[in-house]
Amino acid sequence: MQHDTFLAGRTRNMGSSAIREILKLAARPDIISLGGGMPSPDAFPTEFIDELYRRAMDHYGTEALQYTRTEGFPALRKALVDHLAGQNIEVGADEVFVTTGSQSVLDAMGKILVSPGDHIAVEAPTYLGALQAFNPYEPSYVQIDTDEYGLIPESLERVIAEHNPKFAYLSPTFQNPTGRTLSLDRRKQVAEIIRRSDTLVIEDDPYGALRYRGEWAPPIQTFAPEQVVYTGSFSKVFAPGLRVGYYVAPERVRQWLVIAKQGVDLNTSSLTQALCTEFIAGGYHDRHLPKIIEIYRPKQEVMLEEMKRHFPDSFTWTQPDGGMFIWAEGPAEADMEKIYEEGIRNKVAFVPGKFFYSDPESGRATMRLNFTVNSEENIRTAIERLGASIRNVLSG
Repeated sequence: MQHDTFLAGRTRNMGSSAIREILKLAARPDIISLGGGMPSPDAFPTEFIDELYRRAMDHYGTEALQYTRTEGFPALRKALVDHLAGQNIEVGADEVFVTTGSQSVLDAMGKILVSPGDHIAVEAPTYLGALQAFNPYEPSYVQIDTDEYGLIPESLERVIAEHNPKFAYLSPTFQNPTGRTLSLDRRKQVAEIIRRSDTLVIEDDPYGALRYRGEWAPPIQTFAPEQVVYTGSFSKVFAPGLRVGYYVAPERVRQWLVIAKQGVDLNTSSLTQALCTEFIAGGYHDRHLPKIIEIYRPKQEVMLEEMKRHFPDSFTWTQPDGGMFIWAEGPAEADMEKIYEEGIRNKVAFVPGKFFYSDPESGRATMRLNFTVNSEENIRTAIERLGASIRNVLSG
């Protein structure tokens, strides 16, 4: 992107999403894309959205159409207390804050904490949207090593000791992009490390409710509440178009996050907050979530089955217990950008994994696959095409 002299220096670190730019090439109707990270429209609660609107207007009237507190719609903050209690997060309504999507929390944390050159610790790989949120504040990233079980606590401890980061950004449950989930033992180790070092952590948890199998583990926040900013979202369990997220934060940063939000949007939409309030308080969330899971679970199973059938033996991939993504890795010589180009010719798309690393030299042989949007039939076709594309490139 050309950098004009009238722009602020920080814009040199800003750019459009690499994923969104790549997927523009995959927008043709004849291409099956496994690259996006969107929920399926089939999972939206269209059958009772009108009812939620009526309930919201009946209960809140013009309050749902008026400005509200920067901290959040009072009724939603109250409803979120019980919702979070189901995650073992025990807070009062004055400790829960509402945002315009959880993405805005990431931007606000960068804004209030990061000066140029400050260190931020991130998993390798990590969520690209987090890097985009932090980049304008000109940080220096340090990568936390990971394995097939998620982040390695000893690596986190070493990164903290060597670099003293302003905070660490972690997504321990069905991580985007890998789908990995951190075990209970590792969560406790992470909590002990950050308590001992007094390190702040952003625990991003947009996918935690999408569990298809396996045992639930409590958030890291429950073991170290004074060190963790815990963020959640309605985007995956209700509708992303509402743009409603929330967070729980230690006292030392929570008011600064509110001040940062005041300068951006004053408050999140009162109407969408009222809808989310009724979604939780009216029991719709508890009734609707099993439907979402029953839509996604068989799609994930189909993708894993087809990968076993069509991918070369030199490839490995995650076997997530939930979430929206599968992460695959080929041999060292596999160049996923070349495989992506071959995939486009074979009418299938995905996201090369290199874009999920803060180190641009990492992840050359990795890919992220999404299974939520396409039908099971299209997933079968796409994986067959992708397997053929991989073999074509590796054999060439």
